[in-house]
Parts: sequence; C-alpha cells; structure tokens
Amino acid sequence: MKLGLVGLPNVGKSTLFNSLTKAGAESANYPFCTIDPNVGVVPVPDERLDVLTKMHSSKKTVPAVIEFVDIAGLVKGASQGEGLGNQFLANIREVDAIVHVVRCFEDTNIVHVDGSIDPLRDIETINLELIFSDAEILERRIAKSKRGANNDKKLAKEVEFMERIKAFLEEGKLAKNFELKEGDEDEEAWFKEYNLLTAKPVIYAANVAEDDLANDGADNDGVQKVREFAREEGSEVFVICAQIEQEISDLDDEEKEMFLEDLGLKESGLEKLIRASYRLLGLISFLTTGEDETRAWTITEGTKAPQAAGKIHTDFERGFIRAEVVSFDNLVKYEGMNGAKEHGLVRSEGKEYVVQDGDVVLFRFNV
Repeated sequence: MKLGLVGLPNVGKSTLFNSLTKAGAESANYPFCTIDPNVGVVPVPDERLDVLTKMHSSKKTVPAVIEFVDIAGLVKGASQGEGLGNQFLANIREVDAIVHVVRCFEDTNIVHVDGSIDPLRDIETINLELIFSDAEILERRIAKSKRGANNDKKLAKEVEFMERIKAFLEEGKLAKNFELKEGDEDEEAWFKEYNLLTAKPVIYAANVAEDDLANDGADNDGVQKVREFAREEGSEVFVICAQIEQEISDLDDEEKEMFLEDLGLKESGLEKLIRASYRLLGLISFLTTGEDETRAWTITEGTKAPQAAGKIHTDFERGFIRAEVVSFDNLVKYEGMNGAKEHGLVRSEGKEYVVQDGDVVLFRFNV
C-alpha cells in the first residue's frame, strides 16, 4: 500500500512524515523544502506476529508495510506550474490513497501561506489544484481521441464519456463523486485507466496542538469542520499532533507507551493512520507462520483463497489445491495447529473460500 502525504506548505506535513518514517526528511519553516518526494517504508504494527513468532520460534518476522510518499507543499496555481507544480501532481498519481494534512493549530512562529488558519479553505485550495490537473489530463486525451472518433464508435463513446467527466470537474466536483452508468463495463475500465487524482480515497490528518490531543480535537472548531466535510464526502479523519509524533518517534516501545499514557492517549498517530487506511481501502491481513518465518500479508476484503495464495507466489495461485485455515484466536487458545486440529478448528477450504482478517493459513498447491 502506498500513501501520498499532501498539504499546503507549513501545515506540518514533512514533520509528520519524519515522525512516521524516521527517514529524516528536511523540515523547515519555508515553502518547498521538500524538493523531491521522500519515500519511507513503515512496518504495520501487529501484535499477532509477535505471538506467532514466539509460538513457532520463527527465525524471521515480516510485518505488512505501508509506503509513505511525502509530496512537496502545493500552492494555488500548482496545476499551472506554480511553486513546483505538475512535477508533484504526477507523484500523487502513483499512490493508492491521499493523506491530506490540514493545519488546525495556531502558532505565530510558523507562517501560513495564506496568512490565516482556515482548514476548509486549505482543503479547497488543494482540491481545486487536483481538479484542474484532472481536467487538463482529460482535455489532452479528448483532443487526441477526437481525431479518430468519427470512424470508431467505441472511441466516440469514450470521447463523450471523457467530456461528461470534464464538465463534472469544471463544476468544482471531485471525480470520486461522478456516477458511472450502471453495468457499463467500458466506463468502469476507462475511469480506472485515467487514474484521476480526485478519484483517489482521502484521509484527512487534522494536525492540532498538544492541548487538543487528549479529547481527540473535540474542542477544536477546525477539526469539527474537517470532520463534517469528510463525513459528507465519505472520507476518513484522524487527529494528530505532528510535533508530538516527532517526539514519540525517538522513544523505544516502553517509553512510548508511558509517554502516550501521560498524554491520555491509547495509540500513536501512526496507528490511527494505519487503521484509517485499512478501513478506507477495505484491507485486511492474513498470516502465515512456521519455523522459518512468521509473516502478515495484506489483501482486500473479499479476496478468495487462490488469489490470497497468489500474494505469496504466483505459482501458489496457479496450482492451488486447498487452504488449511484456523483463526489466530483459536490457534493461540489451543496452543498451536495440533491443538486446534484436535478441537476440529482447522478447516480445509477450497477455491471459493473468502479469506478473513486474522486467518492463519497453510496453502496446498501443485507446482
């Protein structure tokens, strides 16, 4: 999974990236200090892996990972090349979801590019740049496709489809809210192919001061406005203090737990973000374990056993015979596969089995 961090300059985006990835991306109180997108790969915390590793004395533990891309601060006119413009919009096209960092804190020492704190205005500024970029992409495709559309019915249909989306965008609307014709497979395929920025799922990271953390931003007007906005468009929101996250990133696990407890928090911003990402993208994890390795594999909800096996190796999917499946809870309760088998809790599942979160799976296959 790849997440792109976007936001106006000086909203705390690179500070957040640094704390999430410990990658040390430069952070400074001026626009465009992030000139190339920084990339960091972060393991997904999963206590189940520690339990299984200990149970099977696994030589190696491999968590699922999230790739974060820190994309330079956008400004008004980015789609026309203002600031560092199109270069960064292109980077956003490669991600699975956008994490939009929104400033919801006051600090006279940190300048805001628009001179005041207004989360909804900031969201609108970024969204408009993404809309302009999408409209420009479609305009170029329309101009290119029109040449052959007179003699090609399918191409003419696609041109008409692109013009509908472009008109929708020009009303200031996001592509994710555009309704495709029901059952039209062409439209579904084309829409996916265009990879429009405003069609991507969004998670809003409401960056607050430390005082607003304990009650999850309940008293922060900016946070409430972001939550209401996100609710209307079906996006996720989590409250974070990038500065606190940076402090946490330097602590070991025990110190981190004590630090969070002192702040009245149950989890870090990274954990909030991961949960929000998995919910938004409909992701779950299944587990494999043994002496050599214990590992988490990320799949989409609804994935069937052969396709889950294919995440491990394409040969597993091609030669799939069956999957031996037990839930993590039952495996732990009965102290291993043998104990779970004795209680009839290890199931032999076929090609139609839909893998569930926390399934511990052993795949049988022909090479």
